[in-house]
Amino acid sequence: MAVLAVAGLASPAVAAQPAALQEFYSQPLSWAPCAEEGELATLQCATLVVPMNYRKPDAERISVTISKLPAKDPAKRRGVLLINPGGPGGPGVDMPLVFADRPIAQVYDMIGFDPRGVGRSTPLRCEVSPAIADFPSRPTDAEFELYTAQARNDEAACERAAGGLRPYVNTPNTARDMDVIRGALGEKKINYLGFSYGTYLGAVFGSLFPASLDRNVLDSSVSPDWIWREQFKQQAVAMRENVDAFYTWVGERNSVYGLGKSYAEVFATTEALAAKLATKPINDPDFGEVDRTIYDAIVGANARYRPLWDALAQVIKAFKAASDGTLAPGSAELADAAKAAKLMKDLAIAETVNGVFQTVTCEADWPGDLSIYYNDMKLFREKYPYGFGVYRAAPTECTFRSFKPADKVTDLKRAGYPTGLVIQADGDSQTHYDGGPAMAAKLRDQLVSVADDGTHSLYSRNACASDIIDKYLVDGVLPGTRVTCPGDPRPNVPADGEQSGQRPANAAGVADTVQQYISAKRLGKGVY
Repeated sequence: MAVLAVAGLASPAVAAQPAALQEFYSQPLSWAPCAEEGELATLQCATLVVPMNYRKPDAERISVTISKLPAKDPAKRRGVLLINPGGPGGPGVDMPLVFADRPIAQVYDMIGFDPRGVGRSTPLRCEVSPAIADFPSRPTDAEFELYTAQARNDEAACERAAGGLRPYVNTPNTARDMDVIRGALGEKKINYLGFSYGTYLGAVFGSLFPASLDRNVLDSSVSPDWIWREQFKQQAVAMRENVDAFYTWVGERNSVYGLGKSYAEVFATTEALAAKLATKPINDPDFGEVDRTIYDAIVGANARYRPLWDALAQVIKAFKAASDGTLAPGSAELADAAKAAKLMKDLAIAETVNGVFQTVTCEADWPGDLSIYYNDMKLFREKYPYGFGVYRAAPTECTFRSFKPADKVTDLKRAGYPTGLVIQADGDSQTHYDGGPAMAAKLRDQLVSVADDGTHSLYSRNACASDIIDKYLVDGVLPGTRVTCPGDPRPNVPADGEQSGQRPANAAGVADTVQQYISAKRLGKGVY
């Protein structure tokens, strides 16, 4: 019986372009503006055809759309740089525009792409499964079954709409698509910049196609040992670590915030507030209802941003006063705090809305025993309630996976491609800091840590890390094996006993402070 050798499906000795895939690697690209007007009109787009199932390249085919921003200095051009924003399920066609003002734009043709199942590529659509209940941040034992029922319904709805495609939407196949992109572009190697889930995608690509990868940066890395359930659980752990650091800081400034003189006192005060909000929410005319679930979400999602700690403390202070009846609904102070809270709520971790997220994250096996989830949920509602932490321990679609993945989880290794960079912030609540050192050790890459900072995706957001990335991608200069960059500063609010112990007199309004920070960091845009 003849055996078909497919790149990434056999040993590393297999040729990168087997005969059965040659038509895909050598297909011509027809470039046209990505849009008729607006920023996307400055990018060129093209669509490639790839096998749905690489083991059967003559069977069904799907499309992958890519974009290109040519190197601004052709004389210094050193190839192409593929960029992935993460997700899984994040669209990437616009990614070259996000970094068009960085030094990398001078020397690389920057290539964005919508991975299979996403955006302009062949989409993976799931039916919408209506929410069966409001899911509290601290559910009772009896409410655990609601999470299970929702997960069952969501999986069934996705399977009804996308069952034929789902087995083939996974990380190894997206990596294989990337190598087809490389071949169609006429490049011997690609360079790579990946964020969040994109770090894992980059590591899988390098493991399957080491001869096709040159310089590579993994920014805000997942852990190679946490694919995928543990990765989600560790998000809740990271959020609690940030909340504890924030409460400690607030406790050192009781003369400013009046929430307690120590971590323990602030924790007790805020837990009492959360318990009160559970039975008697605040109703603000503009923001709406603030109950314990909303409170937990706001604190968990924003304690990561050190520069926002003063604003977050002011929001909590105002909510406590309103709950105590000393701050009237519609007052200027509460309105300012409520507006800031709405901005903060919008910064909560975004989940993708197509079917790629709940398909790719099912590429690894999840426990089938519901008691495992319920035991975890009991712990998480008590210890990690912030930012919907209990949801990260609950059953998901993957618990009830209705398809058989086409590939096993890739054994990550670096053999045959250059040393890369792993960039990690120690307060990142989307990819826990421990994932960075673990990935750097697994791939023998250089690790750049950003201290006392919760920013997710640091390139262009942290000056020190960005400079290191630019020097590496542009000039090939590696930093030391372990480098630490300073993070965003904490607010300039003196601790009790220091100076006057008051907020600076020229401090901006709470909502303005939050909006300025979001705009300065471009948070919520471009990366996932």
